[in-house]
Amino acid sequence: MSENQNIHNNDYAVIGKSVPRIDGREKVTGAAKYTGDLSFPNMLHGKILTSPHAHAKIISIDTSEAEKLPGVKGVITHKDVPDLKYGISPARWDENIFCIDKVRFVGDKVAAVACIDEETCYKAMKLIKVEYEVLPAVLDPLTAMDEGQPLVHEEYEKNINTEIHQEFGDIEQAFKDAHYVRKDRFVGQRTYQTPIEPHSAISIWEDGKLTIYSSTQSPHYFQHYIAREFGMKMGDVRVLKTYVGGGFGGKLEPTGLEFAGAVLARITGRPVRMFYDRHEMFAHNRGRHAQYMEISSAVDKDGKILGCHTNFIMDGGAYTSLGIASAYYAGALLPLTYDFSNYKFDMFRVYTNMPACGAQRGHGAPQPKYAFECHLDEIAKDLGIDPIEIRIRNARVSNTVTPNDFAINSCHIKECLEQARDMSGWVEKKGNLPKGRGIGVATGSFVSGAGYPIYRTDLPQAAAMLKVHEDGTAVTLYTGAVDIGQGSDTVLCQMAAEAMGFVYEQMKIVAADTLTTPHDFGAYASRQTLMSGHAVKQAGEDVKAQLLQMAAEMLGRDVEDLDVKYAQIFSKSDPDVTLSFAEAARVFFVKKGPLVGKGSYNVPKLGGKFKGAAVGTSPAYSFCAQISEVEIDQETGYTNVLDVWDVHDCGMVINPGLLHAQVHGALFMGVGESIWEQVLFDDKGKIANANLAEYRLPTALDMPKVHSGLIGSYEPAGPWGVKEVGEGSTNPTMGCFANAIYDAMGVRVNSLPLTPEKVWRALKEKREQEQAQK
Repeated sequence: MSENQNIHNNDYAVIGKSVPRIDGREKVTGAAKYTGDLSFPNMLHGKILTSPHAHAKIISIDTSEAEKLPGVKGVITHKDVPDLKYGISPARWDENIFCIDKVRFVGDKVAAVACIDEETCYKAMKLIKVEYEVLPAVLDPLTAMDEGQPLVHEEYEKNINTEIHQEFGDIEQAFKDAHYVRKDRFVGQRTYQTPIEPHSAISIWEDGKLTIYSSTQSPHYFQHYIAREFGMKMGDVRVLKTYVGGGFGGKLEPTGLEFAGAVLARITGRPVRMFYDRHEMFAHNRGRHAQYMEISSAVDKDGKILGCHTNFIMDGGAYTSLGIASAYYAGALLPLTYDFSNYKFDMFRVYTNMPACGAQRGHGAPQPKYAFECHLDEIAKDLGIDPIEIRIRNARVSNTVTPNDFAINSCHIKECLEQARDMSGWVEKKGNLPKGRGIGVATGSFVSGAGYPIYRTDLPQAAAMLKVHEDGTAVTLYTGAVDIGQGSDTVLCQMAAEAMGFVYEQMKIVAADTLTTPHDFGAYASRQTLMSGHAVKQAGEDVKAQLLQMAAEMLGRDVEDLDVKYAQIFSKSDPDVTLSFAEAARVFFVKKGPLVGKGSYNVPKLGGKFKGAAVGTSPAYSFCAQISEVEIDQETGYTNVLDVWDVHDCGMVINPGLLHAQVHGALFMGVGESIWEQVLFDDKGKIANANLAEYRLPTALDMPKVHSGLIGSYEPAGPWGVKEVGEGSTNPTMGCFANAIYDAMGVRVNSLPLTPEKVWRALKEKREQEQAQK
C-alpha cells in the first residue's frame, strides 16, 4: 500500500489527508523559536552543580568563594529551596530539588548558580567547596536486594522501590496441562532519548507570579508540581511550551532546571535561563530502564499459549521518577497482542546508585515485548511451527478482555500479520535466503492514552476551545496539547476544521500555555490524537451547532436541513441555497458576540479491582506487525537492516503522511536500541560515553527501506474511530530485528544491543562448536 493513501472511505473534507504541517514553514526557515533561542532583558544564565560521587554524605557546602566571583548574581543550595519531596506518585515521593543529606548518583543535584554568562557559571561552580564522605555504592540491580547491600534510600528495605505480584487465572494448572514448557532469559539495556534539543528553561518573576518557558511535554503537569513545590496557587504559575525539539518521554517531568531556575530568578529579581549540555542530558534525561527478564510459557501441541509467567528486575536508578508506571507497563501490556487467560507477572524495580530512569518511547513495554517475541520464536522453532503461523494462532481479536481486565474494542493483529507476510514475501524468503541473510517477525501494541491521569485529579483528561474570528475567515484553536515534533498541532487543526465544516488552511493554533489554553495533560502515552482529539471534535461540533442555528435564521430554513462543509453552509434538500461560513459567523458576532466552541474529554472508569489495575488501562489499543530482513557481515558481525515492513491497526487515519513519519521515527529508534545504543559506566558509577560521538546513534545511512501499511479499522472509543500509532510502532521493533538476526546467523544472543562485537563473538563460538563436532 502506498504511504500516501488512506484506506478508509474518505467522505471527509479535511481529515484523512496529508496536509502540510501547520508549523512547517517556521521550522524549515529557522523562524521557529525554541526555549534556548529566547532572550530577555537582564537575563542571567544558570547551571547546576552536581555530585562527582555515586553515593556520599554531604558534610558541608561552602559557597562563599563562588559568591565573591565577579559576575555571580546568585548561589543556592538545599538551604535556599523548599524541602518538600516530589515525584509521580505520593507513595514514591523521594526526590528533593537539591540533595540535603547525601548524594545518590554521579550527577545528583547539589547547588546552582546564576551568572551574567555561561563562562562565569562554570568558573563559579568550581569555587563551590563540597565536603563529602564517600559511601559504598550499589551499582548492580541484580545484587541490589541482597542482604548487606548499601541502601540508596534508608526507608526502602533491600533497595526495593516497587514490587509487583499479579496473577490471573490458574497459572499452575496451565503449566500442568501443557504439551510443552519453555523458559528463557533476556536483558534489555539502558538507553536514552537523545532528543536533538537538550533541556532548557527560563524563569521570570513578576508581581509575585512565576512564568516559566520550558522545553516540556506537559505544561499543565509542570504547573501542578511547581505550584505544589513552592506552595503557590496554580493560577500564579504560568508554564509555556515553546517549540520542542523532541522529547520521547524525557521531557515529561519537571527537572532541576525549572525548580532551581525559579528560585534563582526570585532571589536575583532577573530572568534566569537554565540548560543542560549534552553530557548532562545523559545524567538527567531519565531514559529507558535496564531490564532483566525471565519468561516461562506453557503451550499445547499446536503452539496455543495456555499460560505465561514473567519475572522481571528493573534498574530504577536513584529515584522513582516515572518508573513506577514503567514497572507496571512492563508486565501489564504484555498480554495485549496474544489471547491467553492464565498470566503471572512478578516485578522488582530496585534502587541503585545510578542515574534515575523514567519514561522512554513505549514506557517500559518495548524490552519485555522484545523478550517475549524472541521467546515465542524459540517455541515455534521447537514445535516446528512457522513464526508467523504461531502468532496468527494466538492472535487476539476484537471485543475481548485481557487476563488483567483490559477491554479490547478493536484488534486486527491477525490481519496485520497476514498483510505484512504478503508485503514482505515471507513465504518465499523464510528458510531460502542466502547465507548471512535473515528475516524476522514480531508484533506490538500500545495504549491510546493512559486511562488515568498523570496525577490524582478529577479534572478532565483534555479540554479545547475554538474561537471564530470576527469576520469568520479564520478560526483559532486553543489547546493544552503539546506538539513535540510529532505533528499534533496539525492533526488537531485538521480535526477542528472537519468538525466545524471549515478549511484547514485558515486554521490557527495557540497551544500549551497554561495561562491561555484549557487544561490538557500533554504528550505522553500516545494520548493526544484520541483524548485531545475528542475535546477538539466536541468544540468543533459546538461551533457548528451555533453557526447552523444562525444560518437557519438568516436563510429561513429548518436547522436540520442545513450542513456545512469546506466553509460553505448549504441546504441538504436544495443545493441552490447556500451561505458562506464567514458571513454566518460575522452576523453571529454582530448579534450575539464571540462565536466560541468548547469541548472536554474524560476517560470512563476502566480496569479491574486488584492492586495496580489502573496502570495500562486505556480507551483503545493499537496493534501492529513488523517483519524485517537483515544481512550480517560474517567477518565483522556488522548487521545491515535492509527492509522493514510495518502494518498498523490504528483506526481512522487523520493525516497519512504524519502517521507514516511516526512509523519511520519509531523504526529509527528501534534500529539504534537494537544494534547500536548502549550507555557505559565505570566501576564508580560514572558514565563513560555521555556524548553523541561515543553513544552511537544510527544515521540516515543506517536506516532500512521502510514499507508502511495500514489495516482499515475503526475504534469506537476514538473520535472518528482513531487510535494511536507513535509508540505502538516502537514495541515490536527490537524483537523483530533480533529474530531476523537469529535467522541470519542461527544462534541467539539474548541481550541487547546486538552489537557487531556480540554478533561476531556468537558467530565465532558457533563455528568453533561446529568444528569440534566434526
